[in-house]
Amino acid sequence: MAVLDAVIELFSEDLDPGPEEVAVRSGLSPRSVYRYFEDRDALIHAAIDRQQERVLPLLVIHEFGTGSLDVRIDRLVHARMRLYEAIAPTARAARLRSRRSPIVAANVEATRRVLRQQVEGQFAVELEAMTTNDRRSKSAAADVLCQFETLDYYRVHRGFSSSATKSTTIDALHCLFDPGTRDGTLAGRNRRRHRRSRTTDAN
Repeated sequence: MAVLDAVIELFSEDLDPGPEEVAVRSGLSPRSVYRYFEDRDALIHAAIDRQQERVLPLLVIHEFGTGSLDVRIDRLVHARMRLYEAIAPTARAARLRSRRSPIVAANVEATRRVLRQQVEGQFAVELEAMTTNDRRSKSAAADVLCQFETLDYYRVHRGFSSSATKSTTIDALHCLFDPGTRDGTLAGRNRRRHRRSRTTDAN
């Protein structure tokens, strides 16, 4: 629907659109916009739902849960960055509205839960080998590293590029799951990049 597409476009421009702005962008009259949606919140909720339907394929991780730790970390982080770049504006809007809309809040929490379960599945081998306390803390830490809010902090508030955000997240996950690189040193990062390069060449 053109009206919802207009809302998503305006979100991507960091605007917080009302029916009047949406009407101008979609080429409709404000009265026509209100004919489809009873108020501004209903309009925003519908746009968020539409965007989520569009990006569902981006949640899929190729060969989920298989391969070496290096490969699984790379696949997860690249998938999360693809998802982040696709949904960032509408995801921010959803989180703002979740404070006063139980429906949006439930939607945001459901998405977080899916992403959390994905992290647990991607690193099931490492997590299952841990004690209960370690599994709980490492799983939570990995989940936080890969959630929208963390990626948004890097990109928006720290001014990281997409590439720098990927590298930082990959390094942090290695520090969690790879005992040989917990020191986070330059040498450790170089070793990981070398292993990733060899894996890429082999493929």
